[in-house]
Amino acid sequence: MTGDRVLGLDVGDRTIGVAASDALFLTAQGVETIRRTTLQKDLARLCARMDEYEVRRLVVGWPRNMDGSEGERCAIVRAFAEAIQKVRPEAEIVFWDERLSTVAATRSLIAADVSRAKRKKVIDKMAAVFILQGFLDREARG
Repeated sequence: MTGDRVLGLDVGDRTIGVAASDALFLTAQGVETIRRTTLQKDLARLCARMDEYEVRRLVVGWPRNMDGSEGERCAIVRAFAEAIQKVRPEAEIVFWDERLSTVAATRSLIAADVSRAKRKKVIDKMAAVFILQGFLDREARG
């Protein structure tokens, strides 16, 4: 992987967790949790982050069911990715299996003794970190 940084997204109904890679593609850091309003505003905020981090590649959490099948959530995420592609046709979108990313993020925050109220505010951003870190680790292994 060369060039620009990568953003990881955890797309939900109410929020979009956003994480960014470092310049060397080794680590993922939480950036923000976008509160969903309208599709147009959500995309504008995401595009602003893409510009800020000089991103052309997005790693989007793919919410498969635990048995590996694709359900309604996958259709919702696919529609959002298609909306991104319409406003940023140059963007490369990679879907990444996000099963258990929220569970891992929650465990990590509990281990760090983060209060329940604070966890609720950052859980989607942390899930995006786990999604992106998994992708970066796989890319590093080749």
